[in-house]
Amino acid sequence: MALIVQKFGGTSVGTVERIEQVAEKVKKFREGGDDIVVVVSAMSGETNRLIDLAKQISDKPVPRELDVMVSTGEQVTIALLAMALIKRGVPAVSYTGNQVRILTDSAHNKARILQIDDQKIRSDLKAGRVVVVAGFQGVDEHGNITTLGRGGSDTTGVALAAALKADECQIYTDVDGVYTTDPRVVPQAKRLDKITFEEMLEMASLGSKVLQIRSVEFAGKYNVPLRVLHSFQEGPGTLITLDEEESMEQPIISGIAFNRDEAKLTIRGVPDTPGVAFKILGPISAANIEVDMIVQNVAHDNTTDFTFTVHRNDYQNALQVLEQTAREIGAREVSGDTKIAKVSIVGVGMRSHAGVASRMFEALAKETINIQMISTSEIKVSVVIEEKYLELAVRALHTAFELDAPARQGE
Repeated sequence: MALIVQKFGGTSVGTVERIEQVAEKVKKFREGGDDIVVVVSAMSGETNRLIDLAKQISDKPVPRELDVMVSTGEQVTIALLAMALIKRGVPAVSYTGNQVRILTDSAHNKARILQIDDQKIRSDLKAGRVVVVAGFQGVDEHGNITTLGRGGSDTTGVALAAALKADECQIYTDVDGVYTTDPRVVPQAKRLDKITFEEMLEMASLGSKVLQIRSVEFAGKYNVPLRVLHSFQEGPGTLITLDEEESMEQPIISGIAFNRDEAKLTIRGVPDTPGVAFKILGPISAANIEVDMIVQNVAHDNTTDFTFTVHRNDYQNALQVLEQTAREIGAREVSGDTKIAKVSIVGVGMRSHAGVASRMFEALAKETINIQMISTSEIKVSVVIEEKYLELAVRALHTAFELDAPARQGE
């Protein structure tokens, strides 16, 4: 008999009919003899509706009160799902984050889980009940309701699985697994049977939207086997695990991630003196702007050109900060570009294969796609290119690294 934590997102519980479908799925698992803990999000659109209500009162709602309000979304879902299970003859009980005692820090709207009291859940499981827990929320040491930020229900699911030492944490969503890349861009994309935490973390941080980064970090830290499954279609999904199976069939590249939300800033003619990087990036960091890729070129006249990328939403703010810095340090000019995108190849197989980067560059060169910036790590290579070439680049790389699924008959 296994202990399984199942997490269902907002679209999976978006209507009463869908909640009934989830109850049927949970019932089947329970009948198979497994102990089940279910974590649910608010019904799709509900959190946004509640935030909109708050903003009708105040443009900047007090974070504590906002948490009190938005946490009610999940409270509705847990009660409805527990009712649907009981109606089917499955003993069930629902708990808010506060009732389970998911203890967090006091950072309202983006709290982090510190500890989980699993005693109540264990006694319910022992009594044969399915335990339904509200995702996305907890309570701080002062008894204040807290929320974990966008996608926090994934983190709740993984954290509960870690605390309970569950055999598997199953994340149910609107896709049937993790794909080699976005199937909307590359119809030949394949579902992966297995991927490592390390690869999934890179994919998530580089633009893949299947799982929330914090949940993958948590799962990797506590070695919780994670499985991504479709809410309403049968299938094995994708297992995310620590194992790096050495196999002749092991692909060099597991997937291709991309991100359109990038912008590039360049400061030219900067005096090339020690500490210049800090003079440029210190004020950017002080403005709470995250920098991604960095390239520095030194010219013959002892000046340097310094280029870095930020999230597109931070572009205008970063530009203003950089222009002020340019005046202070005597740089020649500042320029920017918001029409760029980042494309990345990811795979633990890179560690044991030489020439992966050059193969990537060759594939892009064949399509006459110019590379503006390059960043590498042990298991990824990322490039910045013009945004208009993004989809062409992803398709070319998908083919170059032999990730395309074979065409089905009749296609």
